[in-house]
Amino acid sequence: MAHWLVKSEPFKWSWDQQVAAGAAGTHWDGVRNHLAKLNMMKMKLGEEVFFYHSNEGLEIVGIVKVIREAYPDPTAAPGEPWVWVDFAAVRPLPRPVSLKEVKATPSLAKMSLITCMRLSVQPVTDEEWRIIGEMAGL
Repeated sequence: MAHWLVKSEPFKWSWDQQVAAGAAGTHWDGVRNHLAKLNMMKMKLGEEVFFYHSNEGLEIVGIVKVIREAYPDPTAAPGEPWVWVDFAAVRPLPRPVSLKEVKATPSLAKMSLITCMRLSVQPVTDEEWRIIGEMAGL
């Protein structure tokens, strides 16, 4: 199974809101970047995803899982290729991992969070997942 990271500005959709959505979860919307869309289309049921607070906080705060694979975005104009994926909260990280910490960790230098900072849906390698998990106290 693959791992991922999704970014959300807390004032638009926060970790607390994701948790409040419960087991039914919610759709991940607003993606209007083709690479992010392609990443969403690769996500499989049950895969785990880091939830990152962007702009405010700048930290990985929790883990969600894919509960529904990519499907057409009902808000997209006819002919537009956008998709949604549904996520449900799994657990908060025992200790959030900041962008500053990720940047200071040499073994994470190639992580998309650093190399493709503006990309809102990113792949995470197994090794990156393990390292972030250790940093977070999992």
